[in-house]
Formats: sequence, C-alpha cells, structure tokens
Amino acid sequence: MARRVMIKGNEAIAMGAIEAGCRYYFGYPITPQNDIPEYMSAAMPKVGGAFVQAESEVAAINMLLGAAATGARVMTSSSSPGISLKQEGISYLAGSQIPGVIVNMSRSGPGLGGIHPSQGDYFQATRGGGHGDYRTLVLAPSTAQENYDLTMDAFDLADKYRNPVMVLGDALIGQIKEPVELKPYRKKPKPKDWALTGAEGREARLLKSLFLADGELTVHNWMLAKKYKRMQKEVRYEFYRAEDAKMMLVAFGSVGRILKTSVDILRDKGKKVGLLRPITLYPFPDKAIQEAAAKSKLLAVMELNTGQMVEDVKLAAECACPVEFYGRPPGSIPTPDELAKEAMKIWRKGGLK
Repeated sequence: MARRVMIKGNEAIAMGAIEAGCRYYFGYPITPQNDIPEYMSAAMPKVGGAFVQAESEVAAINMLLGAAATGARVMTSSSSPGISLKQEGISYLAGSQIPGVIVNMSRSGPGLGGIHPSQGDYFQATRGGGHGDYRTLVLAPSTAQENYDLTMDAFDLADKYRNPVMVLGDALIGQIKEPVELKPYRKKPKPKDWALTGAEGREARLLKSLFLADGELTVHNWMLAKKYKRMQKEVRYEFYRAEDAKMMLVAFGSVGRILKTSVDILRDKGKKVGLLRPITLYPFPDKAIQEAAAKSKLLAVMELNTGQMVEDVKLAAECACPVEFYGRPPGSIPTPDELAKEAMKIWRKGGLK
C-alpha cells in the first residue's frame, strides 16, 4: 500500500531506485546530488545490496558496467562535470547493449561553473555525450514525485532496450522537499538471457563493444539504429492549459514546473497561453511539438541555458509557426512572475492580442 512522505527530490530518486530493485550503486560525491549516495550508503546494506564509493567518476561508471553485465539492476549518479567523466563508460554501455541508470542532477557550467541549477547539459544528455553513433533514453522530471516514478521507469526502460537511461534533473529538482507518494513496484523483471552468469551447462555469452572484423561494426551500428527508432514509442510529454492557446510555451524540468504558475498568471490576464512540457528529452516529442505548432500562432521555448532544446523544437515545428526563445544562464532561479513578463514580451513581439 502506498504511503506519503515529505522528502527531498534526491532522496526520492534513491528510494525509487531501491523500490525498482536496484541493488548495486557506484558513485562519487559532487554537489548538488550528494543526498543520493548518502541515502544509498545507509539503505543498500539493509536490502542486501552494496554501496561503493569509487575512487573517481570514471571508476564508478565502469564498475556499473561490470555489475550490470551480470544482469543486476545498477545505478550511478553525479552532476555535470562528473557526468562528463562518465561519458566513455556510457558509450561502452550503449555499444555493448548493457542496461544501466545514470542520474545527472545538473549544475552550472561550462567547466566547474557553480552549484546553481542549470539545464546546460541538454546537449550532452540528448546527443549521446560520448564518442560514437549512439543514444541514451533521457527522462526529465519536474517534481520530487516524478523523481521517484521516473527512476523506477528508467530501470524498466533500460532492461527493455538493453541501453543506458539517463534521469536528467538539476539542483532545484534535487534539493526541493515536497510530499511524495511511495508507490510499490509491482512489475516482475524478465529473465536476462544475455547476462554473464557463468557458462556452466550452457554456451558462453559475450558482451562487447569492439568489432574489428570486416563489416561487423556496420551491421552492429545499423542494429542499434533500428533499436533507437523503436524507442520512439516511449515518448512522454504533458500539455497544460493548452486547448485554445495562441502561444505555447515549451520547457522541461524545473523551468516547466515554474511555468505552470506563469501560465496561470497570464491566463488570469486574459492571454491564451499554454505549456508543453517534454518528459522524454530522447526520444523527443516531435509530434506533440508539431501539433502545438499547427494549433498555435507562436511557440516560445524557455530554458535555464543560452539555447539548446530550442534547436529540437525548431526542427520538430518544421516552420509551421515562429519559434522564439528566452534563456536564463545559471546563477539564479527565475520566478513565475519574471517568466510571465518574458512571455509577454514574446507575445507582443509576435503581434498577438
């Protein structure tokens, strides 16, 4: 039976992972996600699992790869520059078709930047991030509840596609404290007939990302490409007060959360403004963007960066309507009133009444 508790967003991720059957966690401390390894260090032994603080982010992702290859449900977490160090290992996971969950509670950059909330890791998350021609599924929560729910979903998706899945939040989503309904995990994970469990009584199995025979890598990459196309059915998004919107705001994660109040403010002023919030950043909700572009006269993308998701929105809209952008580099969190004012500037610029 579900129970309701008041917890931090980071703790919700840890609790969702354990509920989904994660029994091995490998990480390395970095602000603002340290609540996750702190929680895991205490909770993992209680459920028969193992917590390992690796000597580096590079070590952590490779430990994850080794444990996940045995069929275990495994997670690592970090923040921005730490995720950068994990990119080679994430590429190996994708190339070897080994599932794993990677959490990025992002902070500001580039470089060491700062510890403020930022959405500057969008390109890194949605373009693969490491070397090679590959993709990771990317889930973008906007509440502590979604941190819990989407982390459980991340493990299912990772196993379903034998692929790494990233949960992309930020310092705001990780540090916020709010009620979360702890729903029990009721699914039964399927047996993994690819896992390395010892070859006694069966043929040996091989997990690898190195393909040197003539044409072998070509075949492998086309197979992966077909898998990424199948992932398109996992698209998730949310429309908010969008039925008759003349201008559709588009935002993910923390900004999408704040903009709901901004939309309410503008609606109270008689402005027909709605919100489209992508929940999966890969696969991206292209059809939802196209639907919004066909019904609205203007799309306005808002992000805590200098312009990243706006490129995907423009591509998806296919010139059906103008696409404007407002960016807020990290350093402060915009209020609903501030974003409402910026939205009104775009509204007037677009000649809407």
